[in-house]
Amino acid sequence: MGKQLIIVESPAKVKTIKKFLGPSYMVQASVGHVRDLPAKALGVNEEDNFAPQYEVIDNKKNVVSELRAAAAKADTVYLAPDPDREGEAIAWHVAELIRDKAKDIKRIQFNEITAKAVKEALAHPRDLNEDLFDAQQARRILDRLVGYKISPLLWKTIKRGISAGRVQSVALRLIAEREEEREVFKPEEYWLFKVLLSGDTPPPFKADLAKIKGKKAVIANAEEAQALEDALKGQPFVVESVEQKERERAPQPPFITSTLQQAANQRLSYTAKRTMNIAQRLYEGVELGDRGLTALITYMRTDSTRIADEARDAAKDFIAAHFGKDYLPKRARVYKAKGSAQDAHEAVRPVDVTITPDEVKQHLPPDQYNLYRLIWSRFVASQMAGARFHDTTATIACAHSQWRAKGERMLFPGFLAALPRAGEDADAELPPLEAGQTLKLDKLDKEQKFTQPPPRYSEASLVRELEERGIGRPSTYAAIISTLQDREYVSLVERHFVPTDLGRVVCSQLTEHFGRLMDVGFTAQMEEGLDKVAEGKAHWVDLLRAFSDDFNPTLAAAAKNMQSVKGGIPADLPCPECGKPLMIKFGKAGAFLACSGYPGCSYTSNFSRNEDGRVEAVAAEKPQYEKVGQCPQCGRDLVIKKSRTGSSFIACTGYPECKYAAPLSTGVPCPRCQKGQLVEKSTKRGKLFYSCDQYPQCDFALWDRPVPGPCPRCNSPYLVEKKGRAGTKIMCPVKGCGYVKEDGDEQS
Repeated sequence: MGKQLIIVESPAKVKTIKKFLGPSYMVQASVGHVRDLPAKALGVNEEDNFAPQYEVIDNKKNVVSELRAAAAKADTVYLAPDPDREGEAIAWHVAELIRDKAKDIKRIQFNEITAKAVKEALAHPRDLNEDLFDAQQARRILDRLVGYKISPLLWKTIKRGISAGRVQSVALRLIAEREEEREVFKPEEYWLFKVLLSGDTPPPFKADLAKIKGKKAVIANAEEAQALEDALKGQPFVVESVEQKERERAPQPPFITSTLQQAANQRLSYTAKRTMNIAQRLYEGVELGDRGLTALITYMRTDSTRIADEARDAAKDFIAAHFGKDYLPKRARVYKAKGSAQDAHEAVRPVDVTITPDEVKQHLPPDQYNLYRLIWSRFVASQMAGARFHDTTATIACAHSQWRAKGERMLFPGFLAALPRAGEDADAELPPLEAGQTLKLDKLDKEQKFTQPPPRYSEASLVRELEERGIGRPSTYAAIISTLQDREYVSLVERHFVPTDLGRVVCSQLTEHFGRLMDVGFTAQMEEGLDKVAEGKAHWVDLLRAFSDDFNPTLAAAAKNMQSVKGGIPADLPCPECGKPLMIKFGKAGAFLACSGYPGCSYTSNFSRNEDGRVEAVAAEKPQYEKVGQCPQCGRDLVIKKSRTGSSFIACTGYPECKYAAPLSTGVPCPRCQKGQLVEKSTKRGKLFYSCDQYPQCDFALWDRPVPGPCPRCNSPYLVEKKGRAGTKIMCPVKGCGYVKEDGDEQS
């Protein structure tokens, strides 16, 4: 048997899979997509059935060369990217690029990276799935048509460099409309009444006001509240009825992508993007001491709650051994997937249920441990018996009012033994009560309240809304949210999304001129259409043609009718200097207020919005600059300032009369040329880096801030600052040295 080549998507999988296979297998990675539509052209021939013009991605040319060379040495090439549409597209493009080198090309896929799963996949290869590839290709072309054609209109009318997205724009509309609902919301006053009562035996218990004169209790103002309190004075609280019943609470199904993102956001405060990145590492494999490199979870992009019979049986054995047979349900739990679920692979679950979170805790960083514990606990709980409770509801009368007290007692924890309640307050158990019993009033509390506006979307609630409305698919939720933040269309305020002024105006322009494209129902229909292409029930060209027949006339009309707002949008505030209206404008550093009387009046200001959405000017604080010497040209003070892109530099306080400026030195000599100093600079996108001030004669540069050395271990002339979640560390940049400065260490 000759050499066999397996091509996976991620380099992290290479090591894990090599562990399972002998020397006759080569394993290489495509490192994600290798071909795409061109970066600076539409790349779609609409006249020729939307033929795409793919090209190798610039930074993947070396990867492609290596894959082609390896394919030429192999008897069979097994394409093993992820088991979804994107994975199928990667496999398809790799196949096209190596076809002239490879003798035989097969597609394999596995839902978990275990020896058994990989060998099973190799034993049952298949051909590439053209329908799945066509669905991904159609989505990519749809997104290109929308982004490439609408974005120039936004540059022309709002601000250069911004863009539109087919699905992201609809998500932006949800966030913007929720904010509008909040701004027009008028709070209404109401009052809550609670009493603390005691029976013949402890403990005392709380009861809530339920009805007044037989109708639902509605107390609208302080006068009504006082009238009720007066009516209750001196009146007995008498038990009318006591209802007792047993209740069983069933566990939830194992995670799918959306529910994993929601739970991780609610329980761990992880963003959707962070959750998916951590899950990817758990899927591809992590080092577990004596176990070596081990994959811990199944594939994390799925909308199916199905689990393999083998996994269900393993869970049954584990539950019986660790919790007892009483914790097993009477019948094995099988969860029904939604009608729109693809069901191509299983729910997100642990690969091996016997590898418990406690067992791997010492080997994992906290974020990986927390997410694995969440996935493991939810899966085990999903296969356990329900939790049973004894519920008591007491109805209590006083004067013309009726009160309700609820209590619960857990009879059997069931699945809660594996997945305890989070953020839920259990009702306390009530003392023995019986009809006709008179209770003692210990305390009466009344509280003024106001109705609240609809809540802003959190990551969890936005993902849930997108899923329920059929917008996007499991693999796209994290990207949708990240894109909205990266484009500065939304910001996070106390873990909830608020549309920025730029996001509001983009949403307004798109909604006005591309109503169908921005329609939630239409976007969901497009997703269903893509699903039909993936199932072989529709042709991708027909889908694109139907879309274009509607989109192109709308685009032409928008090009004529979309009004420019580059002059700003009204802020409904007068200029404090000349009285003319202030406008909200969009600059490189974000939105700001400017006088409509410019250039006659040059007033500008930052601003904020209050709870009603009204604009309020924010007085700018005069910057305090650090003095660092005297200007060699004019003798005035030199200070440290920030450039537009974020790097620090030295400038004369006499600007603009004196234009002296110099880069800010780190105090570290250039280790390459020994002539220059390393100075702070920044890229066009604002990322800081440090380079030799003798450039272009010396092109030495690094991302981490250099610190004067030397390293006490390897004598490197400089150290670097590394920033991480645990804080900033000073360490040696030399690979293999491993020196990290501890508190108290001294450098000579």
